[in-house]
Amino acid sequence: MVHRKSHDEIQIMREGGAKLGAILQKLLAFGQPGTVLLDIDTEADRLIDASGGTPSFKTVKGYKWATCLCVNEVVVHGIPTAYVLKEGDVLTIDTGLVYKGFHTDTAWTKIVGKEDSQFLKAGKEALTKAINLARIGKRVGDISDSTQGIIEGAGYNLVKFLVGHGVGVELHEDPQIPNHVRGAAENTYQFQGGETIAIEPIYVMGQGAVVYENSDGWTLATKDRSLAAVFEHTVAITENGPIVLTEATV
Repeated sequence: MVHRKSHDEIQIMREGGAKLGAILQKLLAFGQPGTVLLDIDTEADRLIDASGGTPSFKTVKGYKWATCLCVNEVVVHGIPTAYVLKEGDVLTIDTGLVYKGFHTDTAWTKIVGKEDSQFLKAGKEALTKAINLARIGKRVGDISDSTQGIIEGAGYNLVKFLVGHGVGVELHEDPQIPNHVRGAAENTYQFQGGETIAIEPIYVMGQGAVVYENSDGWTLATKDRSLAAVFEHTVAITENGPIVLTEATV
């Protein structure tokens, strides 16, 4: 069931999301050559605590960290480790915040110590266009079609079983937001207003098949060891259009 939020609930999520967006920007700046992944997670814990919130990801059974940190071929759910970042590493920082009872969720990918590549620019373009489609009357399938067209049109592949999702009272809610077309768009969920969703293109430079990286039960990496990227914002669908809740506005 889709939990549509009231105006007041969206305002709470906007406040918490802005805090989370600011935290993510600080963590991205912190992730430089020579930085240890565990130190990024420690800094995330500190910043989240200082914001008045708590880490969303620690509400997931069995997960003990404030972030998922994915390097190079790691796609999602990368556990913070003692790995030391090197110049040229592709780093994704994914984190979430519970603030006044509501979750927001965001992620971003960067190349450590270097400018963005065309690979990363494709994901940012896909996210931007998907956000613009998060409007009353549009459908989940419209977002899926747009994202798939941009990512595959740029020569990359989606990890098709990993999807965006509703977010709010829970970290993961309905509806799912796939990044690829699943049947006819007119048969997918139609936005009515009040939905809060995490839109997140998840894609790779290679073939898109993934494997568990090790025995930790979380880390998913590309089977062909190709690079992976994720760009994610929490977005509210309102009568005034989409509102990006995880922008760093405060």
